[in-house]
Amino acid sequence: MFSLDTLVARTDAALATFSSFAWGEPLILLLVGGGLFLLLFSRGRPYRHLGHSIDLLRGKYNNSADPGQITHAQALSTALSGTLGLGNIAGVALAITMGGPGAIFWMWLTAIVGVATKFYTATLAVMYRGRDAAGSLQGGPMYVIREGLPKAFYPLALLFALAGLCGALPVFQANQATQLLRESFALPMGWINAEHSAWFNFAVGVILMLISAVIISGRIQRIGKFAVRLVPAMVIFYLALTLIVIGYFWQDVPAAFALIISDAFTGKAVAGGALGSVIQIGVSRGAFSNEAGLGTESMAHGAAKTKEPIREGVVAMVGPIVDTLIICTCTALVILLTGVWQHGQGIEGVTLTADAFEKVFGSWGPLWLLVMVVPLALSTIIANWYYGVKCLNFLLKGTYQRLYTPVYLLLIVLGAIASLSMVNNLILGMYAIMAVPTMTSTLLLSSKVNRAARQYFSGQV
Repeated sequence: MFSLDTLVARTDAALATFSSFAWGEPLILLLVGGGLFLLLFSRGRPYRHLGHSIDLLRGKYNNSADPGQITHAQALSTALSGTLGLGNIAGVALAITMGGPGAIFWMWLTAIVGVATKFYTATLAVMYRGRDAAGSLQGGPMYVIREGLPKAFYPLALLFALAGLCGALPVFQANQATQLLRESFALPMGWINAEHSAWFNFAVGVILMLISAVIISGRIQRIGKFAVRLVPAMVIFYLALTLIVIGYFWQDVPAAFALIISDAFTGKAVAGGALGSVIQIGVSRGAFSNEAGLGTESMAHGAAKTKEPIREGVVAMVGPIVDTLIICTCTALVILLTGVWQHGQGIEGVTLTADAFEKVFGSWGPLWLLVMVVPLALSTIIANWYYGVKCLNFLLKGTYQRLYTPVYLLLIVLGAIASLSMVNNLILGMYAIMAVPTMTSTLLLSSKVNRAARQYFSGQV
């Protein structure tokens, strides 16, 4: 007999198939191969000017008269708020659980080539800004395609906006923030029992929804101010915690790195020893972590106040370095050094990371993690709302836009009570779809970026 449980199981299986298919070899080649091409095509120029990003982030080149809505620092913080947090904590835990330690190596690879990818995508987001239905200047892959490519490519713009609308749903962040609160606090401390966990999830979802509603009401300007204050503080706090754990196990650090590298090319730690699965999981999780080549971050960088597209490209390069090469590596080391990954069957996402911190800090460990996870989950939810609004505006030309915010806020509650597997597969699958129009337009317009970069770096830096 057909039941709700049957429907949920079938939906979960369908989304798993969809996600696995979307992250197949063609997409991995497009993201990693495309990023490698951009690195070589640029002759490594972006990497040579990382120091310039510091001056830009400090506001040395800010001009309030420039077109755009937020400063370089606010644009980067907004983009990072969409990637830092659960993508780097729960995402890394899921990568290790599903693909073994070797998945981390492939996450690193996406970040290394992602530096070049972000330089190009963020530069194009400013170079080819377009007007929305209200006449406001906007950036993002859909506008890059509309303004920079022939009309025959316009369906790709619509594809990105549709996938971005779904990929920016707040369900993963709400799910994992709720899970940490439930598994590490509410249940162990006896606040609730297993029978009441559904009501607890619902209550947490409602609280997250109400806080998000207050910040969202201030639009991108308030989001930028919120992110630029929150993100740097949380990054420093989390790094301090992870470095204490790494220092505690410092003698085992070389062995942990050796395990990551060896498993990356053998796949021994993943079921069946499938190397392809390790690569697929690592690349998909790396893309989820830093979003290089996916296009969401371009929508934030496209709002930067600047007349020089290259400047925003230089600022965007910092993203993969911070969120994947630094934060994700620290999270991976904490999980590997404490050994919790070997006993993680049945432990999903952020709970595994919480268990790792508990090994060193005792019952305080999950609490310290909570201090970072909940604010960053909130910041990601808010950044994703902004991305979703821009995608919907592009698709429907401003029609029904007012209905989006209440629907989005309700989805926060839904994410808090949904299955992690279902949520994970839906978001990852949509991210894969987003990468196709983003990388296609970036590769086609890459020569325009090279020309602008030569002029900019030879004349001003």
